[in-house]
Amino acid sequence: MSTRTTISRTLKFRTTQILPFTPSPHQPHLPTNHQSLTMSTTPLTLALSNDLTLPGSPTTTTPRLVYGTAWKKDQTADLVYQALKTGFRGIDTAAQPRHYQEHLVGDGLRRAISEGIITRKCVFLQTKFTSTSGQDLDNLPYDPSAPLEEQVHASVASSLQNLATGGDGKAEGEEGTYLDSLVLHSPLHHREDTLRVWQALSTYVPHAIRHLGIANTPLPTLEMLFSHPDVAVKPAVVQNRFYRDTGYESALRRFCRAKGVVFQSFWTLTGNPALVKSGVVAELARSAGVGREVAYYSLVLGLEGVTILDGTTKEEHMREDLEGIEKVEIWAQGDGKEAWKRALADFKAVIGEVE
Repeated sequence: MSTRTTISRTLKFRTTQILPFTPSPHQPHLPTNHQSLTMSTTPLTLALSNDLTLPGSPTTTTPRLVYGTAWKKDQTADLVYQALKTGFRGIDTAAQPRHYQEHLVGDGLRRAISEGIITRKCVFLQTKFTSTSGQDLDNLPYDPSAPLEEQVHASVASSLQNLATGGDGKAEGEEGTYLDSLVLHSPLHHREDTLRVWQALSTYVPHAIRHLGIANTPLPTLEMLFSHPDVAVKPAVVQNRFYRDTGYESALRRFCRAKGVVFQSFWTLTGNPALVKSGVVAELARSAGVGREVAYYSLVLGLEGVTILDGTTKEEHMREDLEGIEKVEIWAQGDGKEAWKRALADFKAVIGEVE
């Protein structure tokens, strides 16, 4: 398997997906090993390629690598199709034409289904509701002057249409078009407005939308959604940047683990060039026989309850990521068991992770 030898090449050709949002700038199912394990019982040495189970009902699993689709423009459909063909089984998009082409995500998904590469049931499909502060007001999926609830309903309707997998809106063996997860792209400026949007989204759960999540969120907002007496549908997913300036979201991830919430990491690669070049990553790459980027991804996935958004645009890198993580997992279960434990402990120390 070919490896990428420099971080500069990596940042040029395979940026980790950053889910853009104004004002804040803001994966894949491996070809084998389809077990679904809950975070609380998964040994870290076995957790790299196994799906995670989202909290709540119905039971939904998410792959550890989810393919991110921001900024793919006219290439979106082809890249989604290629990602699914290569082995990704999770797709992240948004009803935000400013940065995403949600309808082209649907085109790529439908093409993969029509060719028998996948079925709808084997794909984790996630989109987002983006408020007006993150939209291009000349191109958005709702009337920005409408009440918040109407904005939500129009956006969800647009997403369901864009991502439908059959001519009648029904996938094989399913009740109809549905989304595995819908994420609020960012809290709104006022807590009351965040709650209004969340309540409107909750009316779709668990049928048209199976689970809800929130992105670009500070810990107090997440805590509020869990403690507020009027919030019946709790977040199943949190999608935040993983980088030094936020302390790698250590406190927020600890809260997520306690609640069984899946933490979706973005800016994982692009925001951390020093980590990718660190000694612990270099040693793991050498010991496991993989590239630095794969070694780094493996260490991030070794943190409990974490998945990664991967937005590479190169087929070879899609394959390297998928196959490389599986290779590290096999090594960590065999001859590399003790070395993996040391590497993960050292990585946690580097990012200030407190057990």
